[in-house]
Amino acid sequence: MTKRILVTGGTGRLGRALVPQLLDVGDDVRVLTRSERASAAHPWMVGDLRTGSGLAEAVDGVDLVIHLATTNGRGDVTATRALIEAAQASGRPHLVYLSIVGIDGHALGYYRAKVECEALIQRSGLPWTILRTTQFHDLIAEICDAQRKLPFTVMPSKVSFQPIDVTDVAGRLVATTEGPARGRLPDLGGPQIHAATDLARMYLRAVGRRRPVWAVPLPGKVIRDFRAGKQLTPERADGRITFEEFLAAREGAR
Repeated sequence: MTKRILVTGGTGRLGRALVPQLLDVGDDVRVLTRSERASAAHPWMVGDLRTGSGLAEAVDGVDLVIHLATTNGRGDVTATRALIEAAQASGRPHLVYLSIVGIDGHALGYYRAKVECEALIQRSGLPWTILRTTQFHDLIAEICDAQRKLPFTVMPSKVSFQPIDVTDVAGRLVATTEGPARGRLPDLGGPQIHAATDLARMYLRAVGRRRPVWAVPLPGKVIRDFRAGKQLTPERADGRITFEEFLAAREGAR
């Protein structure tokens, strides 16, 4: 049966992978945007998660909301609260929220905001599903891209990541739209765990650059939590696309 779905953050990395997959299975998809857009594939609903403007119209009549939008900070809490309030007033659609592995008790402020968003959703009275994933391949690549003009690449020492491809995450989210709300889903991790320095070396090989990778022992509670491996879920290494495969595809498309 065709489902009416609203996607927030539909223009981001994950959203651009998710929306086509939803359309492929025949869902009626609308994407929230702050400004008017045109699309032959799906309608755009104008609304602002920061102020709540237009959200009532955006959620009206939808069966499910997939909440991907993020400000990478405290703004996430405000946005999630506004979305919940609009959904509560519109017929209680199923709310699916994307979160991050290992955020409980983490010192990173962004992760604390994600925990608060999860709590708001769980207390909302709406049917809800939360999926936590490890960091995207794109994030690791962007950290390296940002250092491309340096004669070396710096990564934190004794920190590992388990990056996952956005298409794998999108596939899992599509599966959550079938059937009732499921609460907290099992975590979803990338297929391999690598030291941050090794990921940087993979990146350099893929882009054809030869330069040293420096492992830097960074201080602070945030790095301590990353060194402890809170961001990893080795027992849930269910992603299919490796970081090297992601890089090869990315470079091949340029």
